[in-house]
Amino acid sequence: MPDNDLARVLAAVGPRLRALRRQRGTTLAALSERTGISPSTLSRLESGQRKPTLELLLPLAREYGVRLDELVGAEPTGVPRPVTRHGHVFVPLTGRLGGLRAYKRILPAGRPDAGRPAQRAHEGYGWLYVLSGMLRLALAEHDLFLGAGEAAEFDTRTPHGFENAGPEPVELLHLYGPQGERIRTRTRPADGR
Repeated sequence: MPDNDLARVLAAVGPRLRALRRQRGTTLAALSERTGISPSTLSRLESGQRKPTLELLLPLAREYGVRLDELVGAEPTGVPRPVTRHGHVFVPLTGRLGGLRAYKRILPAGRPDAGRPAQRAHEGYGWLYVLSGMLRLALAEHDLFLGAGEAAEFDTRTPHGFENAGPEPVELLHLYGPQGERIRTRTRPADGR
């Protein structure tokens, strides 16, 4: 990277850090407590008086829940690519590790003789939203059939499995929260109206 490009990228880090902190409504003192970086160092980083280093940017990226390339404004080195497992296509929609993960999944057209889907259980919490097709969700001894526009949520410690239950491919959004992390659903404004 030419020197002037490097200088421009480094100069943009401070304002980006300040904007993230203000977006989150936090103070330098509170951020310092959570990251272990002194308030004066954080202030110098935000004002451009301190050169950003990995030792400083890694805890900030973790605290803000963003990738390092987002902090420095660099183009991502790779776009998450679809992966095929057991005939299902997984398209990652989140790039960061940890926390909630989101995928678009595509299941090939169902086989009428396939029987009940294999089930497994693990730590976490899951949400499904069917975009198109008919999905069969097996939860322990229960079978649910979900069409386009229908959703389900479940504790993944309950044995579960799903398959396409129709003649067309199924497209669905699949969110997964490890260790029981849950989505906060809001049906009305925070003031209760």
